[in-house]
Amino acid sequence: MKKVTAMIKPFKLDDVREALSDIGIQGMTVTEVKGFGRQKGHTEVYRGAEYAVDFLPKIQIDIVLSDDQIERVIEVIIETARTGKVGDGKIFISPVDQVIRIRTGETGDVAV
Repeated sequence: MKKVTAMIKPFKLDDVREALSDIGIQGMTVTEVKGFGRQKGHTEVYRGAEYAVDFLPKIQIDIVLSDDQIERVIEVIIETARTGKVGDGKIFISPVDQVIRIRTGETGDVAV
């Protein structure tokens, strides 16, 4: 099993969620986060004063999948979240040693 963590622009969340649902992904965790990479933040003017905004809003999507679903999920996220501009985000893949469903005690792929 693997954990896919995708950092995307907030306005792309609904599109990504729908596209993942269309390929059979039934569950995910979504978190509002802030960060920066090559974008390096930006400046905004509020009531005549200029402020540096170092951390930009992003959405973090976490999905735990069986190994055979990984490539398709990555393709769908890239196709759906890409705008072609700096700040489109990143995808991280991590191994998952074990999953346990608390309610039933099921483990492994069936618990996902």
